[in-house]
Amino acid sequence: MKKYLAECIGTMTLVVLGCGTAMLVGCDAVNGGGYILTALAFGLTIVAMAYSIGNISGCHINPAVSLAMVIRGDLSVKDFVGYVIAQCFGALIGAALLSLIFKLGGVADMTGGLGSNGLAGVGGSAVAGLLVEIVLTYIFVTAILGVTSKKAGHGSFAGLVIGLTLVVVHILGIGLTGTSVNPARSFGPALMAAFNGNTEPLAALWVFIVGPMVGSALAACVYKALEK
Repeated sequence: MKKYLAECIGTMTLVVLGCGTAMLVGCDAVNGGGYILTALAFGLTIVAMAYSIGNISGCHINPAVSLAMVIRGDLSVKDFVGYVIAQCFGALIGAALLSLIFKLGGVADMTGGLGSNGLAGVGGSAVAGLLVEIVLTYIFVTAILGVTSKKAGHGSFAGLVIGLTLVVVHILGIGLTGTSVNPARSFGPALMAAFNGNTEPLAALWVFIVGPMVGSALAACVYKALEK
């Protein structure tokens, strides 16, 4: 249960800091600074969580990462189910906290949907959105698998490498899909936005579940073949 609790807390923190930053600064292409701040918020949160809960649960805080670890043989199917439930619950708590904070504080949500993902940047195309999420998740998960490989020996630098990779992935992806690469991170804000009356994020949610999971599975299978 400690592992699941750690995953819940970690994912909640990722949503609060990452999506919260996006809500505060916006992600308008005209104001590119918002891209960088949001990308840094997500990436640096991963770094912080890696060094705080990594020794408890491995700091997946992402169902796509957990799937890759199952394929590599580092996580049981039972723990995978427990991790995913904990991650989604944590993301929902994080989104609920953001909703409460912004409402009580009278602060405008610059994203219009609690930092949820969307397809506006790809012209509303689900196919394009899927491709973006598959490619970005593939890159992100490949970096994770490489830096955490027993053969790599990166040790204490793993969290930093993973966090910086997430920053780079966000810099490209924010303007296209808002960058998910994490089904739980997409699930929490989309569900809470719907609870608040904005059901638009829910319509495209499947893209941000299927895309990252497919990208992760591809990365894990390819990396496993390369590592033999």
